[in-house]
Amino acid sequence: MNKKQSRREFVRNGSKIGLACGAFACCPGMKVFGNFFQDEVPDPKKLNYCGYSCPPDCPMYVATLENDTAKKEQAFKDWKIEEKYGIEFNADEVFCHTCKNKDKPQGVVVSNCLVRECAIGRGYDCCIECNDLAGCGFDLWNTYPDFHKLVIEMQKKYKAAIEKA
Repeated sequence: MNKKQSRREFVRNGSKIGLACGAFACCPGMKVFGNFFQDEVPDPKKLNYCGYSCPPDCPMYVATLENDTAKKEQAFKDWKIEEKYGIEFNADEVFCHTCKNKDKPQGVVVSNCLVRECAIGRGYDCCIECNDLAGCGFDLWNTYPDFHKLVIEMQKKYKAAIEKA
């Protein structure tokens, strides 16, 4: 893809996935890889678009459900949203209903996730369905190469189960 972009566009687009990655790092007790470590076959419909599985105690999700401005602001600071997007805290714009909840509005993190955008554009429920996953160059995979490897392993398990069916 030879699309010319300004430095500002490059930085803005590159930081979008960084914010989502920061969210992964700040959620204590998270189950990043869903059912991957169990004997079950990964289910794309139960995973987020990137293969992540949000924990029910995610600080931003809990703050959103409780409509707790203080908790939202803490997650905003922990995830460095202002630094990454250049926006000031606004409780009405900082929220998360998870990336697959199409009945709810999208907060700043979800609306800027390039992996989500790509998966939706290709008609996938999760990246494990994509034949281009191993060579995908999204910042998420470059920033978290071990996560990328585990998602590729999930993909192998998923595809093997489909071939058997």
